[in-house]
Amino acid sequence: MSELTALSLATARDGLQAGDFTASELVQAHIAEMESARALNAVILETAEQALTMAKASDARLQKGKAGALEGLPIGVKDLFCTENIRTTACSKILDNFVPPYESTVTENLWAAGAVQFAKLNNDEFAMGSSNETSCFGSALNPWRRKGEDKDKPLVPGGSSGGSAAAVAAHIGVAALATDTGGSIRQPAAFTGTVGLKPSYGRCSRWGIIAFASSLDQAGAITRNVRDAAILLGVMAGADDKDTTCIDLPVPNYEAALSGDIRGLKIGIPKEYRIDGIAADIERLWQQGIDWCKQAGAELIDISLPHTKYALPAYYIIAPAEASSNLARYDGVRYGLRKAGRDITNMYEETRGAGFGAEVRRRVLIGTYVLSAGYYDAYYLKAMKVRRLIADDFAKAYEKCDIVLTPTTPSAAFGVGENIDDPLAMYLNDILTVPVNLAGLPGISVPAGLDSQGLPLGLQLIGRPFDEETLLRAAHVLEEAAQFTAQPKQWWKEQNGVVS
Repeated sequence: MSELTALSLATARDGLQAGDFTASELVQAHIAEMESARALNAVILETAEQALTMAKASDARLQKGKAGALEGLPIGVKDLFCTENIRTTACSKILDNFVPPYESTVTENLWAAGAVQFAKLNNDEFAMGSSNETSCFGSALNPWRRKGEDKDKPLVPGGSSGGSAAAVAAHIGVAALATDTGGSIRQPAAFTGTVGLKPSYGRCSRWGIIAFASSLDQAGAITRNVRDAAILLGVMAGADDKDTTCIDLPVPNYEAALSGDIRGLKIGIPKEYRIDGIAADIERLWQQGIDWCKQAGAELIDISLPHTKYALPAYYIIAPAEASSNLARYDGVRYGLRKAGRDITNMYEETRGAGFGAEVRRRVLIGTYVLSAGYYDAYYLKAMKVRRLIADDFAKAYEKCDIVLTPTTPSAAFGVGENIDDPLAMYLNDILTVPVNLAGLPGISVPAGLDSQGLPLGLQLIGRPFDEETLLRAAHVLEEAAQFTAQPKQWWKEQNGVVS
């Protein structure tokens, strides 16, 4: 059955429609893979029984010739998406055993297209983190290891969508839903050798996604290749009356956009992304990416994004400010964890103190501070002005180019526990990704090589607003040039008593 778990979303789709295997067989194979990969802690809730029921229904539709776009395909869901009658906690103690009575719009779109839900996946608490170490369920682990290091020296899978990235890299599912607030799809994708797509802000509905920072959060996907990301986005995207920030635009056929041709495309190279401290392996890979694009017939143009250096400090004012507001609803009164107190104020304090982890408390405090009287103008208002300048930088750049090429991260995956006590070091993981969110642009990370320690590295492409077609077309060409086929050794199966 392992050959079934090796299939990409596109090849599995084609195999199901050709009758090479059934949805039940495909889903059962991935359930077995999930059970053998528990050491990775990527999955925090297994829904195998429901998955087999959904697969049986998919088989019936396939036999009748009424298959949906994702019929019978097992897809994991980040624990930030509300799933009807299935526990959803945002990986926080404060949501305890919350079971939503409703479905998020994006997951509803997937199930309507025939996709099969087999698991809820690990993430940083309320999506606040860059390593998946803030989850109340413990960190998901990266399937990859440095050369010469064994399972006793685990690496982080990135965050906040670490469970989604680890699940796809370990072939637990054909794809996974994720969210990106400051790089939470692209950074873990780069760390795990997978493709991470963050659509334009407003391309996919946020309704039913537990909010971190409402003006930055966006649903996206982690997949094995660019074609899979294109297929999945075509189902995820679309207008939604329940989300006023969701744009009512036609959803193109993204898969059809993968023409393999970028001749004449103008690709911008921003000088400001050559930051101090970036790994030499990543610098070399960036230059290799530039060469690949030239060889494919694209025109490379030097551009400037002068306010890039202010993106990280602006982000870490705006995002905590919005988090402070969004997380005020978790008070122990209506749902989730509740701690007894002397009075209602003390009950709030006890509940939030016990329910929120250290990183969430830190960001709520920062956010409350920058929104407080006397500091709103000094910090929050200035950060919002910087955000506007960053968006203007990209708008001016796109007068000269069609797309921007940069590294995804300043380094490869780091070890569990290496940076967790250094918030600044953790925040710097997002230095190359946060400008995309501040400007509301689409971005994608494509695995393009290995560093000197045998760990995957990603290249990032950034597109114009709502021009995911060009973004995916360029990413597909970059992927074809890179020919990234490396796979992690399946140490987790040995740890689980399974012979790989």
